[in-house]
Amino acid sequence: MRQPFLSGERIMAQFCTLCSSSSGNSSYIGYSGGGILIDAGLNAKQLCLAMGRTGVDPNSIKAIFITHEHTDHISALRVFASKFSVPVYASEGTLNALIKMGCVNGKFKADVIDEKGVEINGMYVKPFKTSHDSAQSCGYTVNMPYGHKLAVATDTGYVTDEMKSSLVGCDLVLLESNHDLNMLKTGPYPYYLKQRILSKKGHLSNDDCAEFAKYLVHNGTKRIVLGHLSRENNAPDLAFETTNNALGSAGLLENEDYQLYVAPVSNSERMFKL
Repeated sequence: MRQPFLSGERIMAQFCTLCSSSSGNSSYIGYSGGGILIDAGLNAKQLCLAMGRTGVDPNSIKAIFITHEHTDHISALRVFASKFSVPVYASEGTLNALIKMGCVNGKFKADVIDEKGVEINGMYVKPFKTSHDSAQSCGYTVNMPYGHKLAVATDTGYVTDEMKSSLVGCDLVLLESNHDLNMLKTGPYPYYLKQRILSKKGHLSNDDCAEFAKYLVHNGTKRIVLGHLSRENNAPDLAFETTNNALGSAGLLENEDYQLYVAPVSNSERMFKL
């Protein structure tokens, strides 16, 4: 287990995927003054254990930001937010969906985040629109107190204009690379589910991800973490190879122009420190 950072240590920005797959998603973004969660998949016990492996104290979480109401992004929300009295933010449509689902129980603050964003402990969090089969999905950019900018951009059928403009200049992006097109088309999923994933309200393929990754690196992003990989329709090596080859073909050099990673499904102990 990693040792927690010392209270006197100045850490400008930290990022870690606590879990990242079609089964559960949650990311930690923070610094020595505290942190936030983007989504809260798994269950509350598993989420706390995942934090412990990266040295994050659950009591240091200042807020949870929800991208959308699908189960793999909210399964720990009600219990975790209630136990640690953590405020929750989401788009209006997502928050209304969470209320209808019984995920908001009055034991923690739950507010709408609008396009202006919100400041949490010196971190400025702003949503951007994504395209997914949910009430009102979004991703988030986080401007850190010492100048770094990070983003979580998953669960979208295509790269929206707002997503494209919002992510310019990010130091690190968690970017969806959900499926390999051939594996999905020839795989065991029923036809209707394949069509859902391939639709404009589905998920980014490895090829979609690779194309957008070139844009990001050309516009200042140095670290890209590939996330939300499908267990059935993708493989970590394949996702990495697709984006890495595309970046190389564009004349970009790994470890010089960019660093590329694949988020593990769970049990991540990699804490990025910027």
